[in-house]
Amino acid sequence: MSYFAAFLKMKDLELSQTFRPDHLSYLEELEEQGKIFARGPLEDGTGGLVIYIADNFKEAKEMAENDPYIVHEARELSLHKWNMTTGK
Repeated sequence: MSYFAAFLKMKDLELSQTFRPDHLSYLEELEEQGKIFARGPLEDGTGGLVIYIADNFKEAKEMAENDPYIVHEARELSLHKWNMTTGK
């Protein structure tokens, strides 16, 4: 398993507000499946971050692109493999 950071940059505030419930439900489903490490909005309101757990980039990209925010073009996706370190 690997970690993938999905930055969801705000494109359309109105669409983001409209699809927020769908976005949250989608992430909750993936969380229940053990596919999400962390998630949350950026404090400055410019978007959000989701850390996916996936076998490969293709799987992470598929999950990220099926997020209602991306499907409905409310947010812009930037996906990167994340090499987590613990600081130990």
